[in-house]
Amino acid sequence: MSSKMLIDAAHPEETRVVVVRGNRLEDFDYESATRKQLRGNIYLAKVTRVEPSLQAAFVDYGGNRHGFLAFNEIHPDYYQIPVADRQALLDKEAEDESKAQAEEAAHDDAQSSRRGSGRKKSRRKSAAKSKAGSPDGDVEDADAAGPASDDAIQLASSDLSETVSEDAAPPGADTNGGGEAGEDENGESVELIGSEDALEELPVRARRSRYYKIQEVIKRRQIILVQVVKEERGNKGAALTTYISLAGRYTVLMPNTARGGGISRKITNPADRKRLRKIASDLDVAQGMGLIIRTAGASRTKAEIKRDFEYLLRMWENIRDLTLQSTAPTLVYEEGNLIKRSIRDLYGKEIDGITVAGEEAYKEAKAFMRLLMPSHAKNVQPYKDPEPIFVRHQIERQLGAMYSPHVTLKSGGYIVINQTEALVSVDVNSGKSTREHSIESTALRTNLEAADEVARQLRLRDLAGLIVIDFIDMEERRNNRAVERKMKEA
Repeated sequence: MSSKMLIDAAHPEETRVVVVRGNRLEDFDYESATRKQLRGNIYLAKVTRVEPSLQAAFVDYGGNRHGFLAFNEIHPDYYQIPVADRQALLDKEAEDESKAQAEEAAHDDAQSSRRGSGRKKSRRKSAAKSKAGSPDGDVEDADAAGPASDDAIQLASSDLSETVSEDAAPPGADTNGGGEAGEDENGESVELIGSEDALEELPVRARRSRYYKIQEVIKRRQIILVQVVKEERGNKGAALTTYISLAGRYTVLMPNTARGGGISRKITNPADRKRLRKIASDLDVAQGMGLIIRTAGASRTKAEIKRDFEYLLRMWENIRDLTLQSTAPTLVYEEGNLIKRSIRDLYGKEIDGITVAGEEAYKEAKAFMRLLMPSHAKNVQPYKDPEPIFVRHQIERQLGAMYSPHVTLKSGGYIVINQTEALVSVDVNSGKSTREHSIESTALRTNLEAADEVARQLRLRDLAGLIVIDFIDMEERRNNRAVERKMKEA
């Protein structure tokens, strides 16, 4: 089913963006004059306190609270040590990055060759079966019977209107996104959203060997360039890093990370990874810089990826120039307002169009789409009806339900979501779900439906961190595996 993006910016003090599939709310974000997103912003900041017991520094970047900067997130360029020692650290970091990249490339090659040999084996097996099979079709009947676990899953979820197929993906299938949209082996459309969050595309940074302690190399009142990686929450200040990353539509530029052409972890198809690695190696990435090709760039041409990369290079030059002219603490780069972020990160082939309420917002969305994807600018349309756009599309009621901890499932069951300082807990209950003939079937059906709904609610409520889900207990292992598989798909 196709989706559409609705942008409500009729009132200047607030902007709301939703993605709906049919009439079902799938994604939501908002921005107001009093609530601006900090994540991704870059600040020229000043160290206010170095805490040896935490091996971290507290930094004044201009926010409501001082930001938290872990020692592992501080680039060696900021170490106040002799130049030769700093260069040795940088060389060691570059060497580690090169090793990691070589191992990643070798792993991709191994996966590709293993997949090729697997296809050959399967072809030989099918040929042997066709020779051994009788003309009456005994082999086909045996295959049609299928494993008992898949039958149980299909029976339990047959009444769900929006159930994803429970059959495991074949070894040769690209399950995680070779692009913005794709097709499985049966020709059915597979949703592959571009990348909801650019920072999720970045590689996990290895913990650096402790050659120094933070109190030895970082001093109070030191000026540093930082980026927010986690928003302020409760009594906690924002989490910061000095490893800068700039997100484009198809690539992420890391100006001070010595990593060459990397590929998003979400792209798992070896053939796609090999092709993209070749494109990345042909780009003129300066020494000491890094580049990641995002999930949304998997199906793009070399020219499109290069154009996006050059746009990010120009942006970084502007940030450097502004930094040299600024006095800490100050904002030197804003990640972009909600409209631009939503179009960049959420818009894909599965979205038919973008409807914008608000004249200024429409002009901004249209202009940004012309810059980002000129051929898709026609898909941005203004909303001119007097009735509010979210009321017209029955969105307001669904937004109101987001503030309730209780979420009712179609089968009659329900989930309860509670957010605490330490974790997010989700409790699954069968409630009034009594349509199945056994306790096990009821539990399986409720858990399958809950897995899909929990994933949706986490997106809508913007919940992250440690998440604990208490599913209904089931005795059969195949049912547990089915719920685990459904959770991964959702």
